[in-house]
Amino acid sequence: MNTAFVALPVWSKRSASTTSSSATLPGVPLSSRCRGERAAVPVMGATCGWARDASAGVGSRQSAFWAMSPPSSSAVLPMRRGAHSRAPRWSMKVRVAVSGFGRIGRNFVRCLQATPNPNIELVAINDTAGIKTAAHLLKYDTILGPAPFDVKAQGDDTLLIDGKPVKVVSNRDPTQLPWGSIGVDIVIEATGVFVSNEGASKHLQAGAKKVLITAPGKGEGVATYVLGLNHLHYNPSTEHIVSNASCTTNGMAPFVKVLDEEFGIVSGMMTTTHSYTGDQRLLDASHRDLRRARAAALNIVPTSTGAAQAVALVYPPVKGKLTGIALRVPTANVSVVDFVCQVKKRTFKEEVNAAFKRAADGPLKGILAVNEEPLVSSDYRGNVNSSIVDAPLTTVMGDTLVKVVAWYDNEYGYSQRVVDLAMYMASKF
Repeated sequence: MNTAFVALPVWSKRSASTTSSSATLPGVPLSSRCRGERAAVPVMGATCGWARDASAGVGSRQSAFWAMSPPSSSAVLPMRRGAHSRAPRWSMKVRVAVSGFGRIGRNFVRCLQATPNPNIELVAINDTAGIKTAAHLLKYDTILGPAPFDVKAQGDDTLLIDGKPVKVVSNRDPTQLPWGSIGVDIVIEATGVFVSNEGASKHLQAGAKKVLITAPGKGEGVATYVLGLNHLHYNPSTEHIVSNASCTTNGMAPFVKVLDEEFGIVSGMMTTTHSYTGDQRLLDASHRDLRRARAAALNIVPTSTGAAQAVALVYPPVKGKLTGIALRVPTANVSVVDFVCQVKKRTFKEEVNAAFKRAADGPLKGILAVNEEPLVSSDYRGNVNSSIVDAPLTTVMGDTLVKVVAWYDNEYGYSQRVVDLAMYMASKF
């Protein structure tokens, strides 16, 4: 069996090309993006993963950050022995379980289904809502539309996803989950609860080999990685619990690094105008954050965010230089970062956008994109880039005060990075 592995470069100024070959690509409706055809959207410098255009058929990878190579002998996983008896391995693919089948958990499955020839396979889901609810919510989605693959519940503990059986379990205590007996290698921790080393390590106690948290990690012992920034520093021999950071950190870090590499950031502040999330209240009700206690669909809700500071975890040169806040707004998906910074090098709007386009055409292709068209939030739904710079809104005042606006799909786009990071981790098994 052939298995594809990922090799992702880290952006540096030295690797940037001197010219840009960007061209605006035709837009493709959301319906096709969510049918597993990673379609091009109107951005410059990226094709959002798997492109569908006149020059490339469906399944042609245009994104430069995916360098496919043949499997090596070290990539073949032997049967592991441990405290738990493990299921027979019928595939060379690394076995993945999702714990927490909410918005990110289900988006992860959709992204994985849309990824041709992944080196990981979904074998189990932990969901406390029950198998009928899990099947229904995976099949029907208000934001993404119906699933482009078949979903059926089979009995009380099996979900058939495009004909492939996936074990469904239900336990709020990760130590009681049957990861060892199922033969799970990587757990996608998507509950939003077990985000510390102590909490996530419960999956390891249950027999898993690695844990990938779909939220910012808390405390010591959780390494944070963002694709295109620092993922090559991942050490599989010592790091068993990792975080994919937040959607906002993923949406901000790529263009921040380009700005710092090219112009030198002195200090910066960001505001993310963020769609409401399941953590908020539909109607006024109790919440530990009194602002989030107010009706999400009827208010602009100011709240705190550590996303700006967290950029320094994956790009240390900006440590202590960034801060920011979040405004939760009455939209269901797609968010936007408004970032203002002072830079060392005198510059102008066209030069800033040119730097973004070089990165988007080169080492950050598929992670960073640049849009030239007058779009709105819903136009970015289903976009799998981490960050899409809105080039017409880039502003420079007084030569050193720079404003950048960048969009990101805080659900589907972020979930695609979770898939990518899981695949990168799998390539190190």
